[in-house]
Amino acid sequence: MLLGLMLLMCAPPCELTALLLTATPSRPVEGGSVTLTCNVLVPSRRLDGPLQFCFFRDSRVLWPGWSSSPELQLPKVWREDSGSYWCEEKTMAARVARSPRVQIQVQRVPVCNVSLETQPPGGQVQKGERLALVCMVARGTGDITFLWYKGALGLNLETKTQRSLAAKYEIPAVGDSDTDKYYCAADNGYGPSLSELVSVTVRIPVSRPVLTIRGPGAPAEVGDVVELRCEAQRGSPPILYRFYHKNVTLGRSSAHPGRGASFNLSLTAEHSGNYSCEADNGLGARRSEAVPLNVTVPTEDRKELLASGILKGMLGVLGPVILALFCCGLRKRLGRRPSGNPHRSPPSPVPPASSYVNSPAPLQGQSMYENANVVLGDEVYSLVYHTQQERPPAVPPPRTHVKDQDASAIYFRLKKANVTDEDYDDAM
Repeated sequence: MLLGLMLLMCAPPCELTALLLTATPSRPVEGGSVTLTCNVLVPSRRLDGPLQFCFFRDSRVLWPGWSSSPELQLPKVWREDSGSYWCEEKTMAARVARSPRVQIQVQRVPVCNVSLETQPPGGQVQKGERLALVCMVARGTGDITFLWYKGALGLNLETKTQRSLAAKYEIPAVGDSDTDKYYCAADNGYGPSLSELVSVTVRIPVSRPVLTIRGPGAPAEVGDVVELRCEAQRGSPPILYRFYHKNVTLGRSSAHPGRGASFNLSLTAEHSGNYSCEADNGLGARRSEAVPLNVTVPTEDRKELLASGILKGMLGVLGPVILALFCCGLRKRLGRRPSGNPHRSPPSPVPPASSYVNSPAPLQGQSMYENANVVLGDEVYSLVYHTQQERPPAVPPPRTHVKDQDASAIYFRLKKANVTDEDYDDAM
C-alpha cells in the first residue's frame, strides 16, 4: 500500500538516491525554528529546465508545496511537530527524485520556577474589589496546565491549559471569606511544579463608631473623672481612634476592631458640651454621633465663680471711671494751691519740726498736709503732698555765724512715728 501511495505521489517513477534532507538544528526545542534543506547529490541525467522542490512530514505536504527553493523555514515547532520528514524534486519533464526519510524529534522544556503574584500587589485588597492571581513559569514549552489552590488543604479553584508562560485567575469581588493563603501549580507533561504560598488579606472599611461616656455618677460634677469609650464593630486593623470636644481634638489611641479605645478626662466647668469620636483604618474615616455632657458646678464653687466674675466685671468697667475721677479731683486741689514757689517734700503722715540756720531773712512757716486715696479692689492708691505758707516773724532772731555752712542750706529734724490704721482713717 505504501509503495502504491509513493507511486501515486511521485509518478512518473522516482530516482530515490539523488537527494538528501537535512534539518538545522537536528534536535530542535519547542518554540524554536527549524530549517529544512533538500540537497541534490547526483544531478539528473539531463536538465530539462529549473528544478522544483517539495517537503513532506508523515505523508503530508508542507506549505507552500512545490517551489523553486531547496529550503523550507519552520518558524516555530512544537512537540506534536515531531515525525518523519523527506523532500522531493522534479523537472519540467516530470522526472521526480526523493530523499530518504529523516526523523525529527522536537524537544520539550520542563516548566521551572513557578511563582504566584497578586493584583493589586502585596495581597492587600479592599472588600468588593477585584483580585487577580497570576501564575507564572520562568521556563517551559508546549501546552502548560495551570492550577490554582486555596488554603492549606489545597482547594482547587481553577484549571487552565494554554501555550504560554503565565495564566490568570480572577475573583471579581472579594469578600470576607477570601482572606487566606493561595498557591498555584504548572505542568507541561513532566509533572507539576508548585509555587510558594501567598497571603491575601481582604481589608474592610470601619463601621460607624459608637461613643459612650462613663462616670462615677450622674450628674457629672467638677472634679469627676469620666471615661470616653469609642468602638467600631467592623473594620480591618489597625484602627486609629480620635476623641473630640466641640471639634477640638482631646487625644488618640489605636485598637483592634471590637475592642475599642478609651480616653480619661478630669472634668472642669469648661468641659460641658458635645463630645464625639472618629475611627480610621486608612480606608476612610467615620465619626460617631455627638454625645452631650453637662458638668454640674457645686453651690459653693458656683458662688465663688459668680463673685469672681462680678468683681472682674466691675473692675473692668468701673476701674477707668474711678481713675478718671481721681485725676480730676487731684487737678482741682492742685489748682487751689497759693501763688508763689512752694517747697515740696516727700509725703509724710507726721509733720516735721523745722529749724532754719544762717538764713539772711529767716521766716517762720506753717506746714499743711493733704492726702487723697482711691481704692481699686485690693489696692489703695494714695497721694500726700505738703505746702508751707510763709509769714514774717514777730522778733528778728540774732545773726549767728556757723563755720563751713552754706547760707542757703535748710535742715529738717524729723520725728519718727508709726502709721496705724487709725492714722490711715484720719488721713482719709
